Amino acid sequence: MAIRILITGGTIDCQYDPLTSTNIIPNSLVPEMLKQAKCTVDVVQETLFLKGSREILEEDRKKILEKCQKCDEEQIIITHGTYTIPETAQLLGKNITNKTIILLGSMIPFSYGNSDALFNLGSALTAVQLLKNGVYVTMNGKVFNWNNVRKNTEKGVFEELQ
Repeated sequence: MAIRILITGGTIDCQYDPLTSTNIIPNSLVPEMLKQAKCTVDVVQETLFLKGSREILEEDRKKILEKCQKCDEEQIIITHGTYTIPETAQLLGKNITNKTIILLGSMIPFSYGNSDALFNLGSALTAVQLLKNGVYVTMNGKVFNWNNVRKNTEKGVFEELQ
């Protein structure tokens, strides 16, 4: 069975708009990342929305939850903005136990080069195939349980709470 990739935006998909000198998310770069990585895993991609992490509301989290609960795939990857990954992971972790779900993002947009995006996506694709059912966050080469992860904004990495 395929791995479902749910796309929600975040830094991983940001692109620079020189006209406004701002970051925008006009479309997802996940298909390009999978192509560049020469990914041979069977995936089904679906864009739920394209929002920055701080723009994701509780209703958006509920949409992610419902999609995870209703999709046929038992292995799910969610691209997400890094600032609020822990909140979304908590909602999913408290409500889904019969699937393997991995959330990931990046600290530097894929489009900028020298980004962690491709590495984090590759890590998620591997982790979702190997881990037992549960909700996890993969960032910086590590796998974190949904209830034991935070973004350290001073160091620019994810780490365990304890």
